[in-house]
Amino acid sequence: MANTLLSLEQIYHRYSISRDIFNDITLNIGEGDFYCVTGSSGAGKSTFLKLLSSSLKPTSGNISFNGSNFNDIAQNKLYHIKRQIGFVFQDFRLLPHLTTYENVALPLKVQNKKEKNYKMDVVELLNWVNLEHCTHSYPNYLSGGEQQRAAIARAVITSPKLILADEPTGNVDNENTKKILSLFNEMNKLGTTVIIATHDENVLSQSRATIIEIENNKIKIKDK
Repeated sequence: MANTLLSLEQIYHRYSISRDIFNDITLNIGEGDFYCVTGSSGAGKSTFLKLLSSSLKPTSGNISFNGSNFNDIAQNKLYHIKRQIGFVFQDFRLLPHLTTYENVALPLKVQNKKEKNYKMDVVELLNWVNLEHCTHSYPNYLSGGEQQRAAIARAVITSPKLILADEPTGNVDNENTKKILSLFNEMNKLGTTVIIATHDENVLSQSRATIIEIENNKIKIKDK
């Protein structure tokens, strides 16, 4: 049985007094697990990922990463935990003053890695996601699909323990969807925990994932 990477205990979350998002969610996510999070628009898929990344605190309840409770972690330790999480944002969040190469390499640069030690890794990853022609382009010159793929490359370049991806195929064609899923599947085979929020039937059918369905403020696990 896999070691627990993420533990959610009695999670409640609400946006306002009148709107609950999650009601008493308890779930253990193991190292090397692969989940797709589904649900209707507004069900809380993006909120769920934000809670798992610690970028959003639940109204009540506890979330732990590798045994460390987010509520009890000092800021400096939380920073080290966040370095083990790759997040693919739905709105990309590429830095406009950096090229595609520089955006993808940024997490490595922040970790004080030397470029000579990572340059080929970045170039190979850009080739894998079909962005070799955009290496020196800035985000405003990229299409939505190209920005999406650059955001995915940035999230996985550090080989994080956990990948959280919010609608990662929302702006790409079928060919690139297959490549992106192949990348996530391969990383999962190597032990990375992958959690994707999606409504894309291609993702659900082609991934190795177990389904987490969000409905009526609860979650339901559905094996494929």
